[in-house]
Amino acid sequence: MIRIRPYQSGDWPAMWDFIAPVLHAGDSYAVPRDIGESDAYRMWVELPRAVRVAEDARGRVLGTYFLKPNQPGPGDHVCNCGYLVAEQARGQGIANKLCEDSLRVARELGFTAMQFNMVVSTNEVAIRQWQKHGFEIVGTLPCAFRHPQWGLVDAHVMYRLL
Repeated sequence: MIRIRPYQSGDWPAMWDFIAPVLHAGDSYAVPRDIGESDAYRMWVELPRAVRVAEDARGRVLGTYFLKPNQPGPGDHVCNCGYLVAEQARGQGIANKLCEDSLRVARELGFTAMQFNMVVSTNEVAIRQWQKHGFEIVGTLPCAFRHPQWGLVDAHVMYRLL
């Protein structure tokens, strides 16, 4: 059984264990591949309006998401999220549960839409997942992402009203 709950300060070490390899791989998040733990913590925990974790029945943190305004001022009614699931927990529906929860929390916080700014075109699993939850590709940015294996690849902007 997977439970989604608010982030607690003691969660970070377990989160960093599965966040670091994804960010350092450089194939899905537009952050420096050498991002340090303190910068990642600021990005994932300090700046967002909400951070949630997915934990199993034994209390092990297996996934997380952050939720924040996509833009300041007149654009702050649209939120942006980032999601990560521990490698050993993938394929168990955790990303699905995290997305469902983020849509609920976004509505509770007063957001009226959610936007993903850079979904890398080679990340087909994520694209299908977000489309399953009602997101549409509203634009494609040609050669906007430097993939470590494939070079310059397209990135999609995905959007849905809440």
